[in-house]
Amino acid sequence: MERIERILVIVPAQLGDVLITTPLIRAARRRWPHARIDVLGFAGTLELLRGNPDVTGLIEITRDKRLKAQLRQAASLWRRYDLAFVTRPTDRAHLFGLVAAPLRSGIAPAAGQPGSRWKRWAMRHGFEWREGEHFVMRKLALIAPWTALPDAVELVPPPAEPLPAEVASLLRRPRVVMHVPSSWTYKQWPVAHYRWLAERLVADGVQVVLTGSPSAQDRALVDAVRAAGAPPDVIDVSGRASLPQVRTLLEGSDAYVGPDASVTHLAAALDMPVVTVYGPSLPDAFGPWPQGHAPAQPWQRRAQRQQVRGIVMLQGEDLPGQRCVPCGRMGCDDHHGSRSHCLDTLAPERVLDELRRMLGRDRRTTSGAGG
Repeated sequence: MERIERILVIVPAQLGDVLITTPLIRAARRRWPHARIDVLGFAGTLELLRGNPDVTGLIEITRDKRLKAQLRQAASLWRRYDLAFVTRPTDRAHLFGLVAAPLRSGIAPAAGQPGSRWKRWAMRHGFEWREGEHFVMRKLALIAPWTALPDAVELVPPPAEPLPAEVASLLRRPRVVMHVPSSWTYKQWPVAHYRWLAERLVADGVQVVLTGSPSAQDRALVDAVRAAGAPPDVIDVSGRASLPQVRTLLEGSDAYVGPDASVTHLAAALDMPVVTVYGPSLPDAFGPWPQGHAPAQPWQRRAQRQQVRGIVMLQGEDLPGQRCVPCGRMGCDDHHGSRSHCLDTLAPERVLDELRRMLGRDRRTTSGAGG
């Protein structure tokens, strides 16, 4: 019965990975209500945890891959914690865990993979990610040696913040939030599909609000869709709203559409109607978690259409003569800049049909609707 007063949750990953770690953080808070719980992650990825009632402090680290730089950062945490949850199988995550706490529970690479042996040695409790297991459950399992899993698994979104006044004044209903950008090309649904979809929604009398980061890549993708209509029919808030403000936007909207991205996971955590387009990504590992779902797999790996509560997930077509969707690779050519046939062939008409159904605007009764 170790004395646990200081806990470090290590999640050097993307925004979506940070959000799906919140069920583990909440379970730790319930198990050790008076403990200090800090979260360590990359600079710019912890915004989703600001104001989280289960988190005591946030520790930002750089993405510098040089070992010397990582050791310098890790040394500042030497034995500051009693327990570390290592939520990633990477060298960096395990290095920080090894330095920060004498007791560690973490996700290990599969046996035989590089680094597997020393990472298993370094942990008191080590868990491999198993085929067909969702990462929400894999992370939550790290606390299993100390407590039972909850009956319902909930992600904890950031506290809502007011939207900028110039944005709030333009909003109307019905409204669909559309997240166009993906972090990598191989996850990108074609921009032409998004624009077609936005034009049809506007023709239906539905306002479209575009979200994205202020990066040049996101701006270029959003700009190509923004021309689908003039304000207030189409509003671009990319780079102008923080994630707590995006929560406010989502909560006041009628539906959301987007790819395998952090905002999609946020929309699912708010239990709102969601249509998401998935390509090579494995739904059973990375699908948006339905808020309050039992601690069991919510998604099938392969299904042209599947729905869990208010979330509809669509997948595209296999390559000719193959059964490849989803492949779990980085697109057809297996690199970040690769195209993905399954996303290119996922027709926007399918997405429009789902959104119309959610909005109660069946094409047979909506005048001027295309598609």
